[in-house]
Amino acid sequence: MFSTLRRDPVLRALTGLTLLGCVLFFVFAGRPDCQVKVYWVAQVPLDFALGYGAWRLRRLADAQYRRFWSMIGFAGFSFTAGDVFQSGTVLFAYSGTPSLNGGMVQTVCFAVGMSSNVIACLIFPQGLRTAREKLIFWLDAATVLVGGGAVAWCFAFNPMAGTHVDRLNASVTAALVLVATFSATKVALLKAPPMARIAAWPMVGAAMVQGVSTFLPGDFQSMDHAYVYAIRLMPSLLIAMGPWVQAVILRTGGAPHTVKRRPYSLLPYGMIAVTFVVFFMMLPETASSQLVGATTGVVVITFLVAGRQLVAFHDNMVLIGRLDVAMDELRHRASFDSLTGLANRTHFHEAMAAGGEDGAVMLIDLDDFKTINDTMGHAAGDQLLVIVADRLRAAVREGDMVARLGGDEFAVLLPGCGTAEAGIIAEAILRSLAVSTEIRQHTVLTRASVGVTAARPGDDPSVLLSNADIAMYEAKRRGKGMWVAYSAEMGARISAEAVLIREMNQALETGEFDLFYQPIVRLADERMTGVEALIRWRHPVRGLVSPIEFIPIAERTGQIVAIGRWALREACRQGAAWYARGEPLTVGVNVAGPQLRDPNLVADVATALADSGLPPGLLSIEVTETAVLDDEESHEAMVALRALGVRLALDDFGTAASSLGLLLTCPVTTLKLDRSFVESITTVGRQSAVATAVSQMASALEFSSVAEGIETEEQRDLLRNLGYEYGQGYLYSRPVPPEQIRGTGHPPRPSSAAALAG
Repeated sequence: MFSTLRRDPVLRALTGLTLLGCVLFFVFAGRPDCQVKVYWVAQVPLDFALGYGAWRLRRLADAQYRRFWSMIGFAGFSFTAGDVFQSGTVLFAYSGTPSLNGGMVQTVCFAVGMSSNVIACLIFPQGLRTAREKLIFWLDAATVLVGGGAVAWCFAFNPMAGTHVDRLNASVTAALVLVATFSATKVALLKAPPMARIAAWPMVGAAMVQGVSTFLPGDFQSMDHAYVYAIRLMPSLLIAMGPWVQAVILRTGGAPHTVKRRPYSLLPYGMIAVTFVVFFMMLPETASSQLVGATTGVVVITFLVAGRQLVAFHDNMVLIGRLDVAMDELRHRASFDSLTGLANRTHFHEAMAAGGEDGAVMLIDLDDFKTINDTMGHAAGDQLLVIVADRLRAAVREGDMVARLGGDEFAVLLPGCGTAEAGIIAEAILRSLAVSTEIRQHTVLTRASVGVTAARPGDDPSVLLSNADIAMYEAKRRGKGMWVAYSAEMGARISAEAVLIREMNQALETGEFDLFYQPIVRLADERMTGVEALIRWRHPVRGLVSPIEFIPIAERTGQIVAIGRWALREACRQGAAWYARGEPLTVGVNVAGPQLRDPNLVADVATALADSGLPPGLLSIEVTETAVLDDEESHEAMVALRALGVRLALDDFGTAASSLGLLLTCPVTTLKLDRSFVESITTVGRQSAVATAVSQMASALEFSSVAEGIETEEQRDLLRNLGYEYGQGYLYSRPVPPEQIRGTGHPPRPSSAAALAG
């Protein structure tokens, strides 16, 4: 800052002009008429610089400071007008004794300008809010003003050795002292002064130098010395520098005016000390010893009390400092995550709510983080989260906010960032996270799914996070390890799913679900031996809702557990009814992955069997390979179910990645060949080869084999020749209501009943 001020051309010109005047004072030493002319001529440009500089600050300063600078500018122009008149007088029309005191016109202009300065200080808002703050401010200000007035009275109206006799000049000098002390009070006590301290102190110093120089005794009041003129010219330079220094600070983006202050001010105590010094100086030489002793005692006691109070203030400051540290720590804990040091959810919401520009919000969720916690422990998981936090900080731009919202979920606020640029940052994040890291002597590869949404000023933070969350889950749905930008289509789909989720809860309560049954026949004689229970939703408005629409959503939301529990009980009840009629049909019930991981599943099956009276051997639990793949909980559930005596079938067999391994570990009794291998079995050689291999494995492992999706007699004949024992499909029957199932004979043909459901 100081180097910038040194290079400013206006400040250099003002300083150079003052130095030139000082040189001329010494050149014309002994010629007071020339020195006075130089003095008054040099005043004019300095006063004009004050007025013009303050006037320019009206456009540069904040609105709350414009009136202040307008009045300071008016004061500068008033000084200029008076000094121009005085300069013309001493140059062309002055015939009296040379003097540094102005004439009537100059004195009036000076008084007007000084009044403008005083009013500017008086009307400037102190920034004090409470009555207590205002009381403290005005008590301190009054202390300073009273002390300054006492000094002015003592030296101006009752000067030492009777030096001064010009009462008008003495009054002006007293006014200067008061203005100087009041300005010092403003600078020292205000929370937000109209100018920076570095700009304010030259202006304060100007008035103080002017006042003090007027009081200096002896040679300082004589016009026979060049340094007297230099000292009297110096205040004009100092006061003119103030506005220009402030202008430089504003142009260069200097620090704001508000500074950290003590809870008390030392200025009133200093003024008390000055007042006591003046008081001792004013004591008459003939004062009695009693008066001197009493006065000394009063002064000493006052200083002791003031010192004791300052010590108490210091102790309070130490305590306040400790409280500030504690409060800062509490605020930090309330706003930042203790593990990673990132902003927390609350701080992130506040930053989004305060955002005043367009930007983007990014939501990041680590893929398969639960596996790290489960296999390596939570300490390793925490270490990974810290590493991820550091990489996120390094991948984003300066000014972006990274937050940990909880668990393995992070968020990034990207001010002034469009979707395209946010995508570039998302790519950088994904590349950074993909770099392997060593945690507890294990190499860990991290992937993440990232959702991005555009943000505009005024957007609701919860809505933005919800949109980013939708995009993030879309990234997971598409395969993880990628980023996706939110679109209105995603929002519409999620909204529709939300409605569907709510209606599913109601459907279970209002009995809108039905079970249809698709026959399973023995291929050797085409007699029906069992059925597969398939759920249908009869929506009161939409009509029949396909399972493809609601089953995946139910699995994702966990609603499938309650729906599946109802389907299990209803299927067992219906199977028991057939069994009671002498129709022992095996009833297959589909169980999804979330149901297998439900700790109450085995108990639910046992209860359904006991309540319905269905023999366990007539219940077949059908699960997909992916539901039990590498899942210890699901495997334990399968073992427990088999212990109840129920059958276990691997549904859609052949579509998962590790089907053969499951045959050695899962206690299954039946393999159901997926329909995708049946539909082209008569035309595609590879389909036939897979179907043949599955049949041979089932036979070798003594499993029952069922082929799904049989629609033609040619398919049936081929599958029968391949060794499949059972089959189901549209060739025999579509799923039908339970009343259309007629014992263990031939199943209903599609053409035999118009009521067959699709």
